[in-house]
Amino acid sequence: MPTTQSTSNPAILALDQGTTSSRAMLFGRRGDCLASAQQEFRQLFPQPGWVEHDALEIWATQRAVAAEALQRGGPTIGDIAAIGITNQRETTVLWDKRSGQPVAPAIVWQDRRTAEHCQRLRDAGKADDIQARTGLVLDAYFSATKLAWLLDRTPGARDAAASGELAFGTIDSWLIWNLTGGEHVTDVSNASRTLLFNLHTLDWDESLLTLFNIPRAVLPRIVSSSGVIGETRCDGLPRGIPISGIAGDQQAALFGQACHSPGMAKNTYGTGCFMLMNTGTKPVPSRNRLLTTVAWRVDGETHYALEGSVFIGGAVVQWLRDGLGFFKSAAEIEALAASVPDTGGVYLVPAFAGLGAPHWDPDARGTLVGMTRGTTRAHIARAALEAIAFQSADLLDAMTADANIRLTEMRVDGGASVNNMLMQFQCDLLGVPVVRPAVTETTALGAAFLAGLGVEFWKDRKEIAALWREEQRFTPVANDAPAGRKQYWVRAVECARHWSDQPPVRPDKR
Repeated sequence: MPTTQSTSNPAILALDQGTTSSRAMLFGRRGDCLASAQQEFRQLFPQPGWVEHDALEIWATQRAVAAEALQRGGPTIGDIAAIGITNQRETTVLWDKRSGQPVAPAIVWQDRRTAEHCQRLRDAGKADDIQARTGLVLDAYFSATKLAWLLDRTPGARDAAASGELAFGTIDSWLIWNLTGGEHVTDVSNASRTLLFNLHTLDWDESLLTLFNIPRAVLPRIVSSSGVIGETRCDGLPRGIPISGIAGDQQAALFGQACHSPGMAKNTYGTGCFMLMNTGTKPVPSRNRLLTTVAWRVDGETHYALEGSVFIGGAVVQWLRDGLGFFKSAAEIEALAASVPDTGGVYLVPAFAGLGAPHWDPDARGTLVGMTRGTTRAHIARAALEAIAFQSADLLDAMTADANIRLTEMRVDGGASVNNMLMQFQCDLLGVPVVRPAVTETTALGAAFLAGLGVEFWKDRKEIAALWREEQRFTPVANDAPAGRKQYWVRAVECARHWSDQPPVRPDKR
């Protein structure tokens, strides 16, 4: 097993490929960030409900920020001991193995184009068996129907895939292929998000491959989340760096938050909101429409998690900034929202891509209710922040019922977790302390920890847990208002649900 060389300040390079940007961060032995770089890339919306990425642009931005982070580290950084990769999950890439070129745009996890395919399978009575095998609900969110769509609608793709000429992967696989010059792998955490992976056998499920009409030859090899799987062999980066950590972004954040024991939970406030609770070495089936997923596999031991997914979390702030021009910088929303004492009765349900857990309604649409002539930008901005918290509270209610565990604290991370107003409202709504760590970019940190374990940069999980540091703790304020307003939130959600599947009322039919 490769080990770090003797240098003054060796580091781990974490590649954090997200939905709206690519980031690279260098971490030292104490888990401190030594250098970082970030670059946004285009979001493509060719049709209503469709969301695409250019996979080549993703690779170009990820390689560029990795090189930039290494340059910024400069002479203060010693050897790069390993690379850890974490990524937006479920986003589906299909490429030609010979040329390395994508055969179509990547279909993003938010994309809803395959909702009808999922409905046909539900109508055929397949949903329960799929959930029993995969731990997932049958939804267009996941990769299987996206891959089937690409194979069906890309000329020649089915035959090429069956003959082993094409490769499918989530973003981790795509990055590793390009970093290593042709390794086609994924780890268990990403594989568990495809609707093709059996939680119990930890392998691709033949019956699901048949159901979705996916040839096994197109799939990557499944590996553990920690351990060397290849090394860099690409232009623009030093050659020979071991790649030894892989995890989907939310599982990486759970690991980075040192939630290594059953019952520990975190909530990430990124483009969406993703709450995960470690349930230990056995999968816990959900009775409340949550997901059962692989958290990670390390040293031959697999940990599982319950997960609730909110499709639009911090992205609602981006929408107010870019779509409506409420402010120039996302950071300005806190001051704007704080300029009014409450929302004035306004509720915003940001169901722009349908609703995720626990509703799983692909036909829900964004809804703004309760407005009067006195409603201002500030009220809407505050309602947007509160919507993030309300959606997360819905997840925790379902999670505690499934796990039968009363949460003692919620560890938080992600870009929106720096918003103190949001965190205090979230704390009051949940009724438990909300704890923000010193390093809020725990997704990248988790990838670094997994990679470091894979090359003995860190000895074990106990050493890693000792590096986690609390930055601020929010405690619930004795105030009935947030909890009392949940009933209005429930009414607002009902207004948003099933919107696009209801025919409009013609004026002459009223």
